[in-house]
Amino acid sequence: MTRSAPEPLIIGVTEYVDIPEWRILRLRAKIDTGARSSALHVENIRELASGRVRFDVRLSRNQSERRVTVEAPVARRGRVRASNGEVETRIFVLIGLRIGPLERDVELSLVDRGRMIFRMLIGRRALAHAFLVDPSRRYVLTKPAARRPAPAKPALLKRPRERLRP
Repeated sequence: MTRSAPEPLIIGVTEYVDIPEWRILRLRAKIDTGARSSALHVENIRELASGRVRFDVRLSRNQSERRVTVEAPVARRGRVRASNGEVETRIFVLIGLRIGPLERDVELSLVDRGRMIFRMLIGRRALAHAFLVDPSRRYVLTKPAARRPAPAKPALLKRPRERLRP
């Protein structure tokens, strides 16, 4: 009996992802099939003894206080061509990444993505053989949280017009 590979899971160009080991849930990520590796926005990178690194993961662009401090072993150092075209050396860590119902071990480069909209970029290596990207869709696996409606503006009360009597 021949076992066939499972059908790839269809995802959109943006998805929410989890990094359970770091207690990070619903981090917005851009799915980028043009990028080979995956990247995570971090701040305050500090290399420690015995091949470890400590850094802060900023969870929100707009709320700088929403952050998690993480310590992880360095998986490797590698050269990456950044979005501006320049080659730079980055630190990579290996972590379990959950996209929808699937969890995979993924190498993440630690980088300053402060000017980017998304805190995380998911590249081809993380997607290989498990996902199919539909570029016309967003948040296929997990819907965005409903936005709170803006507070209602007070209604302008109109006074009834007085009728002039002839």
